[in-house]
Amino acid sequence: MAENKAQNILQILQTTFTTPQWTRSNDDPFKMLIVTIISQNTAGRNTSKAFENLSKRFEIKPEVLAKAEASQIEQCLKVAGLYRNKAKTIKHVSKIIVDQYCGDLRSILSQPLEEARRKLLQLPGVGPKTADVVLLFSAEKSTVPVDTHVNRVSKRLRLAPTKGDYEAVRESLQTLYKPTDYLAAHLLLIQHGRKYCRARNPMCKQCPINKFCPSKNMWDKSD
Repeated sequence: MAENKAQNILQILQTTFTTPQWTRSNDDPFKMLIVTIISQNTAGRNTSKAFENLSKRFEIKPEVLAKAEASQIEQCLKVAGLYRNKAKTIKHVSKIIVDQYCGDLRSILSQPLEEARRKLLQLPGVGPKTADVVLLFSAEKSTVPVDTHVNRVSKRLRLAPTKGDYEAVRESLQTLYKPTDYLAAHLLLIQHGRKYCRARNPMCKQCPINKFCPSKNMWDKSD
């Protein structure tokens, strides 16, 4: 059964990788939102550096960033990709949170999952992945964010439809795993995608879960 396969994969990945210490964020969800916006189409190291630069220059609060000069935000984000667009987005979304939500995202996150998700998706620069990251990490809502690694790995393992869109992949993973496993599944699939199930030249022979993968023979020659 698909559920058994999914559980076996998760159990092996849990013994293969160490789950990061920060498994849930009790920090201000606004910071999580800003980090996730910066991370769009950007490597993790550059995301961290850009957020560090921004934090040194500004207090990470919507009322502060809403009033900041876009050019100053840009300078902080230069190490990240699309820094001009991201600076504009950060300034815009900060102003909306101040004007419409009294500067506090918790008024959104305290609502039921689907309503909270709908309202987050109305914010500029917030797509499904960004919304789901904030919901999972900052509000402990039952959703699975699908980044490029989660998307690729779950499709190769046939845990999700190979031609499925974001929602199809998310819903498939949420069907296969219990809500208490959503966080682990998200983090472990990302780690597996970075180390073994890479976009190019995946390490299929070394992969600890290759016996569950119907796609492994496609890359045998490149191992």
